[in-house]
This record gives sequence, C-alpha cells and structure tokens, in this order.
Amino acid sequence: MALPPLVEPAPELSAAERTRYSRHLLVPGIGTLGQRRLRNARVLVVGAGGLGSPVLLYLAAAGVGTIGVVDDDDVEVSNLQRQVVHGTADLGRPKVDSAADAVRRADPSVSVVTHHVRIDASNALELLAAYDLVVDGTDTFATRYLVADACALTGIPLVWGSVLRFDGQVSVFWSRPPAGHGYEAVTYRDVFARPPAPGEVPSCAEAGVLGAVCGAVGTAMAVEVVKLLLGIGEPLLGRVATYDALTARWREVPVRPDPHAVAVTGLVDLDASCAVPAASTPGPTADSPGAGGTSVTAIELAALLAARERGEVDLDVVDVREQAEHDLVAVPGARLVPLARVREDDRTGLDPARPLVLLCKSGARSALALRLLHDRGFADVRHLDGGILAWIDQVDPSLPRY
Repeated sequence: MALPPLVEPAPELSAAERTRYSRHLLVPGIGTLGQRRLRNARVLVVGAGGLGSPVLLYLAAAGVGTIGVVDDDDVEVSNLQRQVVHGTADLGRPKVDSAADAVRRADPSVSVVTHHVRIDASNALELLAAYDLVVDGTDTFATRYLVADACALTGIPLVWGSVLRFDGQVSVFWSRPPAGHGYEAVTYRDVFARPPAPGEVPSCAEAGVLGAVCGAVGTAMAVEVVKLLLGIGEPLLGRVATYDALTARWREVPVRPDPHAVAVTGLVDLDASCAVPAASTPGPTADSPGAGGTSVTAIELAALLAARERGEVDLDVVDVREQAEHDLVAVPGARLVPLARVREDDRTGLDPARPLVLLCKSGARSALALRLLHDRGFADVRHLDGGILAWIDQVDPSLPRY
C-alpha cells in the first residue's frame, strides 16, 4: 500500500522540462504531477561515496529540485573503484564539490547544497531541518546511528543502505509514518539495537566491496526515495531487502518495532563506542622495547624493527587484519594473525613473555586485540597508532592505500 506523497507539487513544468523528463511523464504514477513533486522535493544525501554516488546521479537525473550533500572527506584514488561521481581529475578535492559538479552535469537546473562538514550531534538536527527526506549512504557505524537517531527525533523518513563484498541491504525507517495506511513506525534501532563492538564487524574499507554492488544497492535506494516523494508503490518500511550479487537474488526480511527498544531522546556522538576503544592497560616495563604506553607511532615502530634487525631487541610484530588486506599491503617484518584467531585464544603462537606490537588498518582492531591479550596476561603489548595507514603516511608513502 502506498503512503501519501511526501511533498506538494511545484508550479507547472516548462516546455524544456517536459522534454527532459518526458519518459517520466509517460509513466503511470509519475506523470506531470509526480514530476512537479520531484521538482519541489528536498533530499539530503549523507555520504558522497559508493552508495551516495548512484543515489546522487539518479536523483539529479530524475529532477529532484534540491539535493544536499554531506561529506567531510576528500577524494582518494582508492575511492574511484566504486564512487562514480568522482574521477581521477578530482583527486584531493572535497567529495562534496566533486559530487556537486556531477549533479550539475546530470541536470544543471537542480539546486545542489554542499555541506563540507562532519555530521555530528552538534549539527545533525540543523542539517536535517531543511530537507524532506534523508538518505544514509555512509560506511561508519557512528554516523549511521547518529543519522538514524536524528531522523527518529525529527520524524523525517530515512532511506538506508549498506554494502560489503558481494552483499547489500536496503530499507526505509520512519518514526512517524502517516497513520491509517497500514505501516508501523520502524526505526534503525528497532533492527540494529546497538552499535557493534569496535572491530567486530568490518567496514567495506576493511573487507572490500565489488564496486557494481554499490550501484545496484544505491539505485534501489534512489527508487525508494522517489516512491516516498511521490506516494507510489510499497516502500521498504517494515522490510529489509537484501542483495546477494553472487546468486543474483534479492530477498526480504520483515521487521517490526522492538517493544523493548530504548526511545531516542537526544543525540550522542558514538565515536567512543564505534571507533578505537580506549586502551585502559598498563604500559610495558621501563626496560622493554615498547616502553612508554599502550601505543607506538609508525616512526617508533620503524625504529624498533630496525633495532630488531640489528639484534638489539626482541620483538614480535603481529598484523591482526585479514589475509586479503595483508596481501595488499603489509609492514615489513609483521606476521599475520587475524583478529578472529586472536579471539580464539589458541593457534596464534603468541608468547605472553615476549614484547609485542599489534597493527591493523587504522588502529581499531589492534586496540581491541590489545585489550583481549592484556586480559590474558600479556603485559608487554602495544599497538600501532593509526595502523598501516599511519605507516604509509609517515614511513613509506610508496605503499598502496585502501
């Protein structure tokens, strides 16, 4: 059952607009009235990355009148495999600027509002207030929960998607859907009650993703946006659609409001629970190679490895990433013991009596491994602050980033 249209129609279309959107005007359920609604709509896209890219392009091509883009990142070469609004010439540019250019190329009449900021508890409600609908295409749990909570507080519908490797998910969350149409209020926290522990669930930056999967999922998200704006079809409210690219199958999982869910009453930045965990462990002994705290910088680790090579210190350096990540880029002299094996507490070959430095991509998984090992009696253990990305930045810029 369709919901009422989310927006009122704009004034009559011009002759040029009728030509541009003629294929929409021929579609029952869209037509001239629907196209006028699209021209009057205001949609905020959070994240100009793998999912945000197809959403932005298809919403622009559809003639959505105002599109906001929130992203505080700059374009990196590793983005180009899937983030199709950016090109090689955009390297180093703010993603919002590159995305805005792509939107204007698709339809110069679309108004693009760029928000080159990190969305957080201090600005989320103000950002959302200017829009009719929000699209979440981000890849961090802290931002996903923040955006979802902001939408729950304001009653703005949220179109959400996620991707990992060959899989994707799409859904609609809405804390205040119109009554009398058979839809219950389902929010993100009804389905995902709390963020996973740091390192528990990999992001696509850690596990990878087939670029075309972003296109498939992002396009499905754009369709949900149009359906909500126009009040056509059955939105994915109360359903999570899952996509398996390897079998070319879409499935759906029905979801209901969680009667035990804690109501969202305010916004809290979740970086502390979603990013690098606090390392509340005592530092190594004063005469150990890792003396001075629970982390080492990349420069310090390079010096320790050089000293180990000269036979001056005994040190075990362990990479807790996955095999594919290690094969892509590795710190010379680090051996691979994935975090899952560290959790198993066996078959790791780790020696509690030997000084140990752990590393991962950015520091989150290695900090978690540090806490696990400290609880098992490893006294002289530290981790690489900033992970292998810091190693690339500070020690060997020739290595590939991912």
